[in-house]
Order: sequence, then C-alpha cells, then structure tokens
Amino acid sequence: MNDTASDNFIWQTEQFADIRILRYKTEGFEKLSPQQKLFVWHLYNAALAGRDIIWDQNYKYNLTIRRTLEAIFLHYRGDRTSNEWNSFMEYTKRVWFSNGIHHHYSMEKLVPGFSETYFHNLFDDLREENLPLKAGQTAAQLCDLLAAVIFDPEIAPKRVNLEEGKDLIATSACNFYEGLGQAEAEVFYESISDPSDKKPVSIGLNSKLVKKGKEIKELIYKADGRYGKAIRKIVIWLEKAKVFSESELQRQSIQKLIDFYESGDLKTFDEYSILWVQDTDSEVDFVNGFIEVYGDPLGYHGAWQSVVSMRDEEATKRFSLISELAGWCEEQSPIDPSHKRDDAKGISYKVIQVIVEAGDNAPSSPIGVNLPNADWIREAHGSKSVSLGNIEDAYEMASRSSGSIEEFYLPEQQERIRKYGAIASKIHTGLHEVIGHGSGKILPGVGTPKETLKSYSNTIEEARADLVALYFIIDPKLSELGLTESIETGKAEYDGFILNGLMRQLVRLEPGQQIEESHMRNRQLIAQWVYEKGAQTNVIEKVVLDKKTFFRINDYNKLRELFGQLLKEVQRIKSEGDYEAARNLVETYGVKVDQKLHSEVVERWKKLNIAPFAGFLQPQLQAVRQESRIVDVVISYPDNFTNQMMYYAQNHSFLPFLND
Repeated sequence: MNDTASDNFIWQTEQFADIRILRYKTEGFEKLSPQQKLFVWHLYNAALAGRDIIWDQNYKYNLTIRRTLEAIFLHYRGDRTSNEWNSFMEYTKRVWFSNGIHHHYSMEKLVPGFSETYFHNLFDDLREENLPLKAGQTAAQLCDLLAAVIFDPEIAPKRVNLEEGKDLIATSACNFYEGLGQAEAEVFYESISDPSDKKPVSIGLNSKLVKKGKEIKELIYKADGRYGKAIRKIVIWLEKAKVFSESELQRQSIQKLIDFYESGDLKTFDEYSILWVQDTDSEVDFVNGFIEVYGDPLGYHGAWQSVVSMRDEEATKRFSLISELAGWCEEQSPIDPSHKRDDAKGISYKVIQVIVEAGDNAPSSPIGVNLPNADWIREAHGSKSVSLGNIEDAYEMASRSSGSIEEFYLPEQQERIRKYGAIASKIHTGLHEVIGHGSGKILPGVGTPKETLKSYSNTIEEARADLVALYFIIDPKLSELGLTESIETGKAEYDGFILNGLMRQLVRLEPGQQIEESHMRNRQLIAQWVYEKGAQTNVIEKVVLDKKTFFRINDYNKLRELFGQLLKEVQRIKSEGDYEAARNLVETYGVKVDQKLHSEVVERWKKLNIAPFAGFLQPQLQAVRQESRIVDVVISYPDNFTNQMMYYAQNHSFLPFLND
C-alpha cells in the first residue's frame, strides 16, 4: 500500500492493548538524486541489521522468546479464531512493539491474556525444527523455560528499576550486567574514571559488565566481540554506503564509525562524534550506534539505535532561527553566570524527514534528538539538534478530533490550544533540543553527570532542557523574530505542559504505580514544583467542574519566573554534581502519584478510546535492479504491523539466541 496523498493517507492502522500503530510519510524522497538514494539504501540496511541488538540488551531471553512467538505464528495449525489465540496475538504484538517482554515505557513485565496451559498447548502443535532450540534441548524443555519466564511474576518483573533504596541492578532485568550488584558496578566504574580528565570517554557505553569468580570485566560490543554477527553486518553496509557519501567529511565520519565498530575503542567513538557533528551540510544524515543510556539504571550502557533521515529544507529554513538564538539565550538565561557556557556557538538545528528508524528508536519514536551526549564535545565542538518533523506531523494527524482537548482543557484554553498547540509543540521541541541540551557547563573537576548524579542524571538533564524551552518560549524575542505569531503560542505551551505534567501523562501508569520513567519524572517534577511554589499567589489554580479536575494558569509571567528559578537550581545541580539535591528534588516532586487524581484521569481517558502510547510502522525501501546493478530505490508505506515484524524476522535477524 502506498497511498501518499494527504487526503487519503491512513495515519493509524490499528489499536491494541494500550498501543496505537501509526504511519508516517517521508516527503521529498523521490526528489533525492540517484547517488543519494543509493546512499540511503545502504544506510537503511545498516539500520535494520542492528535490530536484534536492542532485543538482547533489553533482556537476555528476549530473542529466544521472540523467535518462539514467531515460530508459533508461522507454524501453529490449530484454531486461529479462539479468544485465547487472539490474546496470544495481542501479546505477541505487544512484545514486538516493546522490543521484548517488558513494557517499553513502564518497564513492567507484560502480562499475557492467555493461560500457561494454552502456551503449552501451542507448543504441542510445533515441530522441533521450527523452534529456537540449543543443542540437545527438547521442545518440552524450551517450553518449560519460557513459560516460567513469561508467566512467573517473580522472574524479571521490571526491565529498569529506579526505586530509591533498592539495588538497581539486582532488581532490573536489562542485560547490561551479570553476576554483580549495584555497589560493585559503581566501584568498578569509579575506579576507571578520572574526574580531572577534560575529555572523558563515555565509559561503559558499548559494553556489558560481568563478574565471573572474583573478576569483573567488560564485554565489549564490536565486530569480533559481543554482538559481533550483527555489528559485522552493519559494518558491511556502512562500507558500501561510504562510497556514496555526499562529502569528504561525511565519508571520513562513516569510516571513523566503522573503525569504532571494529575496535570498540571509545576514543574512536568520540573522534567519530566530532566529525559527525561538524557535518551540517549533508542533506542525508544518519545515527547508528550505542547512544542513549535510559535503559541502564546506572546510566552507563548505551542502547543501540539508528535513524536515517533527509533534511526538510522548508521547515529547517523556517525554524533555523532557533540555533541562532543559542548565544542570546545563554546570556539571558537565569542560571548562575559561573554555570554558563563561555561560547554557545556550534549548535546546529534542522528539521528532518525520517526515512527509517530501528533499535531503541522503533517502533516508539522520539520527536527530537540532540547529539552527541558527551558534555565536553558539546562545549568544544557543538551539537546537532534535530526535530523529527514527519514523526511530529504523524502524531498530530492521527490525534485530530480525538476529543481530548474538550475533555481536559478549560473552555477558555481550548481555542488557544487548537490554534497554537501544534506550532507551540514544535518550537518547544526545538528549544529543548537546541538550546536546552546545548546550554550550561559542568564546573572544572566535577565528574560526568552519570558519575555524580547517578540514577537521577537522566531526569535532571531532561528537566534542564524542558525548563530552558519553557523559560524562553514565552519571551517576546521569539515573536519579534517571527518564530511565534504572538505570546499566545507560549501560553498554549504552558497550558499543555502543566496539564500533561500534573494530569494527562498519568494515563500511562497502572493503578498504584509511582513514576519511574525519566521523561515522566521530569515533567511531573517541573509541574508539581511550580504548582507548589506558586500556591500562595495562586499562579496555577486547581479547578473542579462537573466533578472533573482542571488546571488554570492565572499568571503566565509569574509562572515563567518560577520556571527560571527552578532552571537555576537544576543547572546548579548538574554543574556542581550535587547528588543529594538531585535525589531530593526528583523524589519529592517527580515520583509520587496522587492515586485519586490518577483514577479520575484514567476514567476520563477511557471514554475517548485512545490508546495512551503510539508507535510506527516503518517505510520500506526496495532497490530497483537492471541485471545486477541498482538503478533506483523506491519507497512504500506498509500498513500491517504483523507483516512488517515477520518480514524483519525473516530478513534482518543475525544474532544467536540464549535459552539456558
């Protein structure tokens, strides 16, 4: 299916459990030159080649479970119309969506809607040659193993646990550690870090930490090391892509990434990152590697991800002023002068059209990215910030006429949200990624945030970036430059952010849960803090109409001042590495949930019949060949989630599985 016209493009294909499956369009792909299309083709295959890695990183049995579920889907000959089969398929799709058996957002283990007995019955219908068996293992033995992992609530209950007072490694099922606890891991990484190093590598980024006997060592992700079979495939495709690079600088950066994958040397990764951040002219760009550390409770190990994209020229031209504001924003920022960057140049910004996402970025996608993550590289060489324009558009198009505006906004807020909400969100994303993540500095002698702030570093960083965006989005300067139509854009963003932080995001939680995901903690932390601090002057008012809770902002200027006060403190925490202040701030404002309000929000949301989470089918590229030569690359837009997952399983699976 390839219905690309805006008037008949299907944005949402299905909904199951708490998930909506969406599609996005890649506008302008057909206008790429033949060389660019060939470049994209090889990068596309390099992206999909690493898909298995994130599955294994999320949990050690994920690949075995996925291949077993896929084998059942392909070979089961029993009744495919029963309620239990339908529940089995829903569970399988949830596993596909989450890249494993733990919810992609809550991190809780997914609970099957079918019985353990039914799972055993499914196995009875399968031949052993169709199952992912290790040597000497029987189907019955595999079934018993996986049944325990899937159905026993005591086995791997949470992928990432951030609960204060717990051993975060022992209580997390992610596959970044083995044979040791949190204290041992922290001592190990403290022993190999040097706070005085002005160019520290991102220790642990591409490794698994294991303890055998008394020895603790890292298993490095590289072409002849851990994940080698997938990484070797990535390297092969990158070697081919390199030939079609748009510039010598881009070719050099790809070669340096290949060198990193071959060696596993993190200094080489930094060298690649510096070259990559300097390449701001190429129309086609990509990310491929071990990047974000949210999947590690200690914040060291990077999840594998890839995004292949092309610049959206029109949107980039429109929003490029954001990057030009970096120096001005740093000067005007309410943070302490000693915490400001000396030079805020080098922050590039563009809006992109995503072509494919893989690994940690798919099916659930971000809407903005700022890389590289190393603070010293940001300070010395700048950063690249991007807004995923077609992803944002797809979210917007799929959510129109949902009824959520009428349900959660006060009447006087609704018109402003309809008129300015979409553009406000885009500008917030740009300010968050470009100015927020690119601002401020760590004081000399203070270690990296993951060393000093530990499990709170991700929440503090996201709060810092959001606060920068919130502080400046209402500034008249943005209207003077034409970025916003009026101050009403900033007010719309304030309305939306406070509503989301205090109420709407709670639909993503189960009853009784506290908040653990870093972005959710960040949003509630900010909203709760300003709500409390502005209580005496009624800056934000809680309103109950027809037994429904709403929040009204009575003084937008005062709210901006409060955002500035909190930004100053959050930047101080990061700049000085103040762990206790970070812990107190996050635990006091970002974690605890008002269960009564949560119940109300969930009930109101259920009436709308909108799944709280959404993710994407990926466009599919196909090479057009004449004899053995590729003469063109065409793009299409699949509309069946199950078919895409099975296509990937049969064509882009390269890692061995673990089932012992």
